Amino acid sequence: MRFARPRTLPRSALLSGLTAAALVLVGCSSSEPASTAGDTDFETVTIEHALGTAVITEKPERIVTLGQGSAETAIALGTVPVGIEEYRWGSDDTGYLPWIHEAVTEQGADLPVQFTGGDEIDIEAIAALDPDLILAPWSGITQQQYDALSAFAPTVAYAEKPWTVTWEDQMRVIGAAMGEPAEADAQIAKIKSRFDDAAAAHPEYADVSFSYVYNTGPGTLGVFFPDEQRVAMVRGLGLRVDPVVNTLTETEGTDSAVIGLENAHLLKDSDLLFTFYSDDANRADVEAQPVYRQIPAVSRGSVVAPEDQPFVTGSSIINPLTVPWSIERYVPMIDEAVGKLGTPGA
Repeated sequence: MRFARPRTLPRSALLSGLTAAALVLVGCSSSEPASTAGDTDFETVTIEHALGTAVITEKPERIVTLGQGSAETAIALGTVPVGIEEYRWGSDDTGYLPWIHEAVTEQGADLPVQFTGGDEIDIEAIAALDPDLILAPWSGITQQQYDALSAFAPTVAYAEKPWTVTWEDQMRVIGAAMGEPAEADAQIAKIKSRFDDAAAAHPEYADVSFSYVYNTGPGTLGVFFPDEQRVAMVRGLGLRVDPVVNTLTETEGTDSAVIGLENAHLLKDSDLLFTFYSDDANRADVEAQPVYRQIPAVSRGSVVAPEDQPFVTGSSIINPLTVPWSIERYVPMIDEAVGKLGTPGA
C-alpha cells in the first residue's frame, strides 16, 4: 500500500541505514561472461534479496517494472520499459504519470504497456511482454508473486522488507541489474546537485523547520521520518525536519510514527506542515477537527498540501525524472507557506 494512493494505508518504509552492500550485489562476475547474443561487455550480475536471487546474464532490453520509481530510473539509464505497473491516481489525462509520458515521448520511444499491479498483479500480462528483467526493489510483491514472476524472468525485489529502500540504493541496484552502475552513480550525483542548487537559491529555507504528516481519516495523525522519500525531497530543498520527529517511535511496517490526533501538540514548533489528502471530503473532515486546527502551522496557514494528484505522487518519489519535475512546482507552494510565518521557529 502506498500513501500516494488515497485508498491505502502506509507501506512505503525506508531503512535509513540500508547500503548497497545490503542489496548484496554479488555479481558482475568475470567468471560468468555474458552470452555473445547480447552486449559482449556485459558481465553476469547476481543480486540477492529478501525473496530470492536474480541472476542477469545478458544486458536487459525488455524491462518490466513494479512498484514505484523503477520505471523512471530505467528510463534515465537508457532503457524504456516494455511494461510498467499502472498508477491511475497519479496519472494525468494521458493515462500515464506525466514525467514518464514526457520523457518517453521526448525520446520518440513507444510508451510502456500498463498492467494491474499491487495485490492483484497481472502475471499473465507481464509474461506476455516477454521480459528479460523485472525490477521491483521498491514494491510490495509477495513471495508467491515473486515465485511466479521469477519463473520466466530474473526479478529483483526489495533487500529486506516490502516498500523499504532508500532512493540512492534503489537507483544503484537498478544500475547494477541493467549493467549501468557508473551511470546510476552519475544520476545520483545529478539529483544531489539539483537539490544543492535549489537549496542555495533559497537560503532562507535553512531557518524553517517542518514536519510531514498524513492521516487515514478523522482522529488519526502520522508523522513521516526524515529518510522517507517525500520528506527527503523537502529536506533536499534546504528545509530542516523538526527535531521532535526524532523523538517519536516508529510504527512497524512504515517509515513513520502514528501518533494519533491527541498528540498533535507535539508539532507545535514545526514552522511548516506538509501533508496531502485522499480527496476533498477527506480534507474537509480533517481540517474541520478543532484539535487539528489548533496546530500552529495549520492555524496560521503555513501548510503545504498539494491537491494535484500527479504532484502528490511525483513529490513522493526521488529519481532522475521526478526531482526536476517536482522542484519547479514545489518552490512556489513552499514560498507561499513561508510567507505566512512571522519569525521562523517562534
